[in-house]
Amino acid sequence: MTTAHNNGVPIHYTDHGGDGPAVLFSHGFMMDGSMFDKQVEALSGDFRCITWDGRGFGNTPADGPFTYWDLADDAIAVLDACGVNQAVLVGMSQGGFLSLRAALAHPSRVAGVVLIDSAADTDDAETIAGYEQLLAVLAGGDEDMFDGVATVVAGLILGNNDLAAEWIPLWKARERSSFHFPGRALLDRDDISERLGEITAPLLVVHGDADMAISVGRGRAVCEGVRDCRGVEVISGGAHASNMTHPEPVNEVLRAFLESL
Repeated sequence: MTTAHNNGVPIHYTDHGGDGPAVLFSHGFMMDGSMFDKQVEALSGDFRCITWDGRGFGNTPADGPFTYWDLADDAIAVLDACGVNQAVLVGMSQGGFLSLRAALAHPSRVAGVVLIDSAADTDDAETIAGYEQLLAVLAGGDEDMFDGVATVVAGLILGNNDLAAEWIPLWKARERSSFHFPGRALLDRDDISERLGEITAPLLVVHGDADMAISVGRGRAVCEGVRDCRGVEVISGGAHASNMTHPEPVNEVLRAFLESL
């Protein structure tokens, strides 16, 4: 793993190499770049796959407040560090939030966008209120409640399977305060739905139909709003992190999109 920098923030990334077109994978909230291991394994023979850890997760610190516009700039800083002029941005949930913003702020650097279980809007007030309660525990609340909240969060992201057993211990090992600033970025994000028409890069929506955090309809709304949507691929049984719960069908549609560009 190597380090890029944006405004003094060290951003840890892994360039998996290869001579093919570059693909930058941006992870979701609570996750890190390793959530795309199955995609890197499937695609790195033909594409230059780059993964990175967003602020507050993996090996990238979050020492102050930030927005998804800042993370969009971080993504471009990673491309700069890799010597990549243009890449396809693949983002899951939070990774999609920042990828859309990168397509708006840095259009010449974005060859395409793939949204995995993501959206352009914000959550409703009731949902945000519930997430505020979860974040309060994650970021420093009652230690006895952490396991229960972590289980709820894992269920939202990963569904009901063995993946949660791999991630919950990683969350428990982190400094609790590290969840605060990423959580605020998530809950305080702006709605960019009205700006989708400015995005010129071709875009693909990939969405699990069992996603309990962001509905398929919100993914479809992105497709309807951008200029060049190449389709909505619904992953049967896919949870919020459908690329992890159902890697084979996600890899198939991802490869088809990348090869079409």
